[in-house]
Amino acid sequence: MTEPWGDPDKIRRVLAEGGTWAVVGLADHPHRAAYGVAKFLQQRGKRIVPVHPDAPTVHGEQGYATLADIPFPVDVVDVFRRSEAAGAFADEAVRIGAKAVWFQLDVIDEEAYERATAAGLDVVMDRCPAIEWAEHGPR
Repeated sequence: MTEPWGDPDKIRRVLAEGGTWAVVGLADHPHRAAYGVAKFLQQRGKRIVPVHPDAPTVHGEQGYATLADIPFPVDVVDVFRRSEAAGAFADEAVRIGAKAVWFQLDVIDEEAYERATAAGLDVVMDRCPAIEWAEHGPR
């Protein structure tokens, strides 16, 4: 059985409905996974928003130091941080009114999953949207 955070219907919904993705940990470092995944999402029509303490502009999009600094609605918070730091971003996603949280490969925080799900957000963990797109992404 699939873990609840890997539910195919939830993955499809987040990939289809999430138009604006705040990418936590995204900086202008082409060798990092966040850089490539953000570009992949952008090429598929998603608006990406870099979230990094340095607030860099990446792929032509203005960055912000924190999720709370973003002055417009965010649909999905995509977290490229270690598991022990990821839960704080799930909590912040709830506070800013995001619809979903996506924890990247090897990022797992079951307590954060429970909190965000209880708050009404879709939560996907230990998955990569660039990998999931082939099977679950919009056509």
